[in-house]
Amino acid sequence: MAEVSLDVERREERGKNFARRIRKAGRVPAVVYGGDKDPVAITVDHKTMGELLSKSEHGVRSIFLLQMAGSDQKRHAMVRDIQLDPMTGKMEHIDFVRVMMDHLVKVTIPVHLQGLADGVKNSGGILEFQVRELHIECLPTAIPDSIDVDVTALGIHDVLRIEDLTIPEGVKVLDDSDRVVVSVGVPRAEVTAEVVEAVEAVAEPELIKKGKGEAEEEKK
Repeated sequence: MAEVSLDVERREERGKNFARRIRKAGRVPAVVYGGDKDPVAITVDHKTMGELLSKSEHGVRSIFLLQMAGSDQKRHAMVRDIQLDPMTGKMEHIDFVRVMMDHLVKVTIPVHLQGLADGVKNSGGILEFQVRELHIECLPTAIPDSIDVDVTALGIHDVLRIEDLTIPEGVKVLDDSDRVVVSVGVPRAEVTAEVVEAVEAVAEPELIKKGKGEAEEEKK
C-alpha cells in the first residue's frame, strides 16, 4: 500500500472556542497517539484531507505520512476515527494512530461481490450477503483495499464461508472461518409453497381423524 503525505500543524491551544476558530479557518483539530509515545495535538487542512480520503485509492485505510510544519518531524499513521458534524457532514475531529511499518496492525476491510450468481440469474434465487466486512491483521504495506468474492457459480442453496475466500498472502483474517459470507436462498414463491404444503400435511391427518370420530358417533 502506497503512503499518502499530509502536512499537519501542531496546536497548543485547547477548548471549544479554539476549535470553532480553526474550523472556520478551514482546518480540522486532530490528535496523533499510540506507539508508546505521548499524544500530540495537531490540525489538518479540511479540504486537503477530504480530497485525500475521497480520491485516494485506499481511502481511510491509507497509510499517512504526517509531516509536521516547521520541522523535519515525520510519522506514519492511520485514521482511527473521524467525527462528523451530524448536520453538515463536515469533519470535526480526526484521531490518528501511529503506525510502525514493520509491526502488524489490525484493520477492517470491505468485502466486495463480483458477478451475478447462477441461482439468482437462472432460478430466481435470492442473494443473501451476510458478511460485508472482515477484521484482519497484517503489515501496513500489505493491507488490501478489499476482499473480492466471485459469486457467479453459486446456485440455489450454495454458500461461501470465510474459509472459502481467497485471502492475500501475509493477511490473517480474525473472524470465525465458519461464518457464511454469502449464500443463495430459494425464491420466495417456493418458500411460500413449502409452507403451504407443510400446513396441509399437518392438517390432513387431523381432518381424517375427526371424520372417523364422527362415524363412530353415528354408529352409536
